[in-house]
Amino acid sequence: MKPKHLALILLLGTSITTNAAGYKVCGDVYGTTYGPYDYTNPEHFRKRLPIVEQFHFTYDIENLTAKSSNSGGDLSYTLATFPNHHRALAAMAKLAIREKTNKPHMSKQTVECWFERAIEWRPEDGIVRMVFGTYLSHVKRYKEALPQYLKAEALLKSNTNLYYNMGLLYFNIKDYGKSLEYAKKAYAGGFPLPGLRDMLKKAGKWEG
Repeated sequence: MKPKHLALILLLGTSITTNAAGYKVCGDVYGTTYGPYDYTNPEHFRKRLPIVEQFHFTYDIENLTAKSSNSGGDLSYTLATFPNHHRALAAMAKLAIREKTNKPHMSKQTVECWFERAIEWRPEDGIVRMVFGTYLSHVKRYKEALPQYLKAEALLKSNTNLYYNMGLLYFNIKDYGKSLEYAKKAYAGGFPLPGLRDMLKKAGKWEG
């Protein structure tokens, strides 16, 4: 299983946001009639996921090419059922970026809430942290993105996609030494896109 992520593609720990009355702002991750199921669980992936994806996470929904205006609703259902569905999280983030809002049309939650729920559900899932960091970085919330990336790095151990995106973030905050370090890791692992290397070369920071 090789989930796809946004093309670029909170903190080291996270606490669930509550209001003054103590209610979860992002809703109860268990408050669903079907699920919740774990995207990284092979049995759930094999037996439960096809039922959801057949109707609510089609090719057109994932790639935001569906003619229906209910993409946010279908992604919401997918994420309510599989809170840590990597590709659905990436698609919801992409939809938010496209619509220039943190709560896409028909979405039941903000983008941040979908990620918060995923982290609550499976805090050890490093891909969730990586996709969240990618979204935050894309909307230039670098100070929030970096801790997510660092947590993802600790959980994933080795991931060239993560290294590349970390290199981009460090480049954007002008920490060229760190950017070069992660670029080297990404390319040593076979990452194919030359963009980060080209950026470092143009800035006169590439070595080797």
